[in-house]
Amino acid sequence: MLSFVHRGFCRVISNNSPNISRIMSYVAEERGRPNTLDYRIYYKNSEGQYISPLHDIPWLVSESPRVYNMVCEVPRWTNSKMEIATKESLNPIKQDVKKGKLRYVANCFPHRGYIWNYGAIPQTWENPGHKDKNTGQCGDNDPIDVCEIGSKICKRGEVIQVKVVGVLAMIDEGETDWKVIGINVNDEDAPKINSIGDVEKMKPGYLDATREWFKIYKIPDGKPANCFAFNGDYKDREFAEETIAETHRFWVESHSGTLKCDFAMENICCSDSKFKIDGKAATKILEAAPALDEAEEVTDEKAEKWYYTSLLQGQL
Repeated sequence: MLSFVHRGFCRVISNNSPNISRIMSYVAEERGRPNTLDYRIYYKNSEGQYISPLHDIPWLVSESPRVYNMVCEVPRWTNSKMEIATKESLNPIKQDVKKGKLRYVANCFPHRGYIWNYGAIPQTWENPGHKDKNTGQCGDNDPIDVCEIGSKICKRGEVIQVKVVGVLAMIDEGETDWKVIGINVNDEDAPKINSIGDVEKMKPGYLDATREWFKIYKIPDGKPANCFAFNGDYKDREFAEETIAETHRFWVESHSGTLKCDFAMENICCSDSKFKIDGKAATKILEAAPALDEAEEVTDEKAEKWYYTSLLQGQL
């Protein structure tokens, strides 16, 4: 079992303002062998119930000031492409797979793995049936992504609280894939970073590096460079928060049955959801997963090799 414990909040689904009801804590539990196809990270709440990090951890911690929960899928400087398994019951974190092989992000010089703590805001859904009025593209069918720019390297699966300062609109193979820029509220720089402009002042070059990273990271896989809406400009905090709220509304509508979603929807805490299950059913789901075992050695060269993408292919 992972050693960290996170203190968060539990709430009831509502189309109105969040109803924050009581303090909860979350414990992440590993199953399977790390660096293999069967590795998973599941979650428990303070009552000992297994929960879905996508559906049962609230998106919003507080409304004023506005603070969000973020599930860290990928710690900074690592390469394993971990993600919330949207199609699996209880939505554990797992490593993405392509053609039967675990996926790793290439080290595109001078970047080493992911250059931020990377994760998602729970209870959000970038609806693939909705064409965004600004980007002209539909959503990518995932929870909305967050690049957390604080100084601490998070643990895989950790749940932190972030303040949002802006967003980048990446267009990935014809889909809108929002990249929210946020900072851990407990970071030493958090009081000084309240806008995209503050990021550039406090961490000069980080926003340019982020845009470059997203532009080139798939080129070593033989894919073209990604492009962006708004000429690659970052949108401000207000725009970002409106975008997050929209993806939360899509998630709410998917649980009410108004919108059809292909996620695994089982949950414990969402009282208005058509897909709520009890603790026994959730435990049964987890017990079907293999027990935690020793990690396999990573043999994929992408985890260590340098790719001089921008220099050799002239994509920037």
